[in-house]
Amino acid sequence: MNPNETLLARQQAATPRGVGVMAPFFVDHAKNAELWDVTGRRFIDFAGGIAVLNTGHRHPDVIAAVSAQLELFTHSCYQVVPYESYIRLAERLNALTPGAHAKKTAFFSTGAEAVENAIKIARAATGRSGVIAFSGGFHGRTMMGMALTGKIVPYKVGFGPFPADVFHVPFPNALHHVSVADSLAAITALFKASIDPKRVAAIILEPIQGEGGFYIAPPELMRALRQLCDEHGILLIADEIQTGFARTGRWFAMDHYDVLPDLITLAKSLAGGFPLSAVVGRSEIMDAPAPGGLGGTYAGSPIAIAAAHAVLDVIEHEQLNHRANTLGIRLQALLNNLQKVIPNIAEVRGLGAMIAVEFMQNATPDIDFTKRVQAEALRRGLILLSCGVYANVLRFLFPLTISDAVFDEGLAILEAALFAAHLDS
Repeated sequence: MNPNETLLARQQAATPRGVGVMAPFFVDHAKNAELWDVTGRRFIDFAGGIAVLNTGHRHPDVIAAVSAQLELFTHSCYQVVPYESYIRLAERLNALTPGAHAKKTAFFSTGAEAVENAIKIARAATGRSGVIAFSGGFHGRTMMGMALTGKIVPYKVGFGPFPADVFHVPFPNALHHVSVADSLAAITALFKASIDPKRVAAIILEPIQGEGGFYIAPPELMRALRQLCDEHGILLIADEIQTGFARTGRWFAMDHYDVLPDLITLAKSLAGGFPLSAVVGRSEIMDAPAPGGLGGTYAGSPIAIAAAHAVLDVIEHEQLNHRANTLGIRLQALLNNLQKVIPNIAEVRGLGAMIAVEFMQNATPDIDFTKRVQAEALRRGLILLSCGVYANVLRFLFPLTISDAVFDEGLAILEAALFAAHLDS
């Protein structure tokens, strides 16, 4: 029997269906933007572990840093016996994140943990409980993460009730006829009908929605939110878990805006595949929780911290912000040209290398076409991810370290898959 088929049978017998898995094959080894399954078949990875591998699979500098740390110690629990590398990484993120104000950073293990702790910090700093989030946003699979997430299927079905005092408003989306004015009007309506603004601790949003479809927050929305927050004493939280670390052509997506958040959540590509997340924020806000209020047994693992230092060095030394813009321009050019001959392509959008293509037919989200393109690409050896509230968007999260030759090969497969799906329409 094919090794993949054997493993699929074992997977179905041993693991629950709730852990949804896209690929019908199992990885054996990987390098940069390529991976090989247990049969030896090669795939080009345009998923990057869902935005975790901006520096690629097994970057040699990351592996070297982790190997060196393994020779020293693997765990002490930072809250029991601390270590210098944690402090140094906090100092680096305090300096790199937007704004020249005094900042502090706390480390955790997952993006959902970062979001949970950002809400805890905001509530402690303001003495308020309410949180406003956006439709289509994704903030994790914990109870608070699900409460904040603006998409029911598959993330929230059957898991309620969720924490109280969480409210959603529409995210601006010109393709689906939602304007910035609509979003702001919805907040005004909340303040009149559902929650006093003096009870709102924070507004949280992704500068570019990830699972929601790679929709970019318009600058006028960010400015209006900052003004609202300043007017009512509300904190603005930027969820940069998927957008951070050169993905958008800058260190952080908030670098594209002329306003500053109070708190930023980080994870995914921070540590090149090792579990690490962070909350970075204004010093006085970060100091609001009492000692012992933040942390976790594995929070700020020394192994992941070592990897993160290497990741920051790689982004700088290999000029991955510039690389992201170069790759993104090439991908968008291909998709924009294909839009002229493939009518299912409704929109191509993105910043840097955080690019998405949305498919529609007769102004209706075209889920079937999206699935056909994804399946055809996978059949030809290219791994793609879908997203969007209607699951009609393909997103591109290839490593920024991908070679030109492999990138060109991936684009050729993508083009062939799009044409195959079009001819099958």
